[in-house]
Amino acid sequence: MAQKIILTHTKANKYRNRKTVIDGIIFDSAKEARRYFELKILERNGLIAELERQVKFRIEINGVKICDFIADFQYVQNGEIIVEDVKSEATRKIPAYRLKNKLMLAVWGIKIKET
Repeated sequence: MAQKIILTHTKANKYRNRKTVIDGIIFDSAKEARRYFELKILERNGLIAELERQVKFRIEINGVKICDFIADFQYVQNGEIIVEDVKSEATRKIPAYRLKNKLMLAVWGIKIKET
């Protein structure tokens, strides 16, 4: 009887990022995981507060949902709410990201901090 051989092919990620796990949390990239680790240290030392991950913002104009923007991190620093997204040079150039970034400023008045 012939054996079945199943070949699996793992497609390389378009932006060469690697899924990384810290504190049992799966991050889309090692860079995002490192930033989380840095922010946790800042929070432990009282330099930032209320750290959140994957914060979703609904972008709606005239009652019509345009899209959602999911920020990597949100936290409070010196009394100001900071919304942060971890980006590489390649992902900063993605047209959809650039558009959502502008919509966040126009609709929510939030300038995204890119790290």
